Amino acid sequence: MNINRRLLCGAAFALSALGATPAFAQVELQWWHAMTGANNDVIVRLAEEFNQSQKEYKVVPTYKGSYPDTLNAGIAAFRAGNAPHILQVFEVGTATMMGAKGAIKPVQDLMKEAGENFDPKSYLPAITGYYSTSKGEMLSFPFNSSSAVMWINKDQFRKAGLDPEKPPKTWPEVFDAARKLKTVSPTCGFSTAWITWLNIEQFSAWHNVPIGTRANGMDGFDTTFQINSPLHVRHLQNLMDLQKDKTFDYSGRTNTGEGRFTSGECPLFLTSSAFFGNVRANAKFEWSNAVMPYYPDVAGAPQNSIIGGASLWVMGGKKADEYKGVAKFFTFLSDVDRQVKLHTESGYLPITKAAYEKVKASGFYKQNPHLETPLLQLNNKEPTENSRGLRFGSLVQIRDIWAEEYEAALTGKKTAKEAMDAAVSRGNEMLRQFERTVSR
Repeated sequence: MNINRRLLCGAAFALSALGATPAFAQVELQWWHAMTGANNDVIVRLAEEFNQSQKEYKVVPTYKGSYPDTLNAGIAAFRAGNAPHILQVFEVGTATMMGAKGAIKPVQDLMKEAGENFDPKSYLPAITGYYSTSKGEMLSFPFNSSSAVMWINKDQFRKAGLDPEKPPKTWPEVFDAARKLKTVSPTCGFSTAWITWLNIEQFSAWHNVPIGTRANGMDGFDTTFQINSPLHVRHLQNLMDLQKDKTFDYSGRTNTGEGRFTSGECPLFLTSSAFFGNVRANAKFEWSNAVMPYYPDVAGAPQNSIIGGASLWVMGGKKADEYKGVAKFFTFLSDVDRQVKLHTESGYLPITKAAYEKVKASGFYKQNPHLETPLLQLNNKEPTENSRGLRFGSLVQIRDIWAEEYEAALTGKKTAKEAMDAAVSRGNEMLRQFERTVSR
């Protein structure tokens, strides 16, 4: 009897030394992302807050490189059988994720099966539409959403004799303002980051003209491009003409040229609304932003902008208890007060209607109008087939093709029409390759 008691005591001691028993072990949820700097800090903080809010699950965020790198890493990991639970994918990777059969679990199914309170209609329609099927079924969870806006150096505007409180609204007005700004900023009157996102994707939605058939690919992968329209060609020609004396000056395919605005070199700059954090931290001048310009002779313009940024995809092949944890994490992220804090501190858009309304009702935008600019654009008009979003296969690679053609035109190697015709034909070849891949 004494021996048994000693054995029992020894076993109890061994268990206590090991810590929690398997029944209390946390379920780890891997979250791969592409955020750096201040945005990485946001990711880490959100994971920590969720982990501290309950004891069942532990979200483990891991930086996997740029957006394309993270997407490629996630797909490769799925094929190898060790995908993360959550993968952050930028908006242009949506079709790729949809085409990877079995790789994803639709977020709408996830939330329903986990018994979490979830209503797709509670999220901003301009955001959810991008990540939903044509029937309205949400495929991924909106996370860091943004849109394109026009950033203004108010000090340089004043030096050039322009009124910074009355920024240009149309493209002709932008061109005129840029000519005047070049007198105080000789190397750059105006510029844009993300050359194709701004001047093809956002430009098309804002003018309610198609990028491609089949509702910009939202209604099927058997789509073809239409970006060699007279309007697209005219816009490129205008940029080509202004490039000659640097009234417009090219700043690259991605956002690496954004520092030209914060340094004061380019006093008028079109890029993402998510640039807010960098502007606030680095600009040594008075600044503001405004809605994107439009051509006034285009019927119906301006329409509405489309989103940039990324969403969170749930990867396939996971256990039920892991999916339950992911669903709880998404509910945590959707909390109104948390969305309000994220929006007002990071500059990313609130994903729910309730969060937007709460910020608006607080009077926050009266003191910080720059954070409402992208929301006013997204909600400017009810989205159409041309402005609901886009879903083209291999769009990451196609963007490079478009950028190559833009660069050829801006350096005088091709006419605007030749460049846009080539952008269409080369892009269509990539679409057909993708279509053959997903139809196997």
